[in-house]
Amino acid sequence: MSKRWAITAAALLALPVLAGTAAFARSQPDGRQFDGRWSVSVITNSGACDRGYRYRLNIENGQISYDNPSVQVSGQVTPRGQVQVVVRAGGQQAVGTGRMSPTYGEGSWSGQSSAGQCSGVWQAQRSESSAD
Repeated sequence: MSKRWAITAAALLALPVLAGTAAFARSQPDGRQFDGRWSVSVITNSGACDRGYRYRLNIENGQISYDNPSVQVSGQVTPRGQVQVVVRAGGQQAVGTGRMSPTYGEGSWSGQSSAGQCSGVWQAQRSESSAD
């Protein structure tokens, strides 16, 4: 796999952001306040991975997914907005953590690509439409 995979993995890990508001989280105790399409920017701060990418991810019932079947994504957003994601493709893997609000998220990621170790940060923003 290429450096591009490590960036893809990082992007998927980049969904978490700022904590959601307490009132909104209480009204949706199962994490559904984060459901929808998200635009995620992934930036590499160290390592041999590409510098940055933007991806579209999905959250449904607090579960994070990606529309590319060649990439395995397992992760979730808790009702309080904490995010943990693991992304695998081929023999490569990346792990991301962070926090989310109902509209924004940010966190960090680290992974192993064929080029070596990489790490960086991510930011996510809820998409306004499915065309985003």
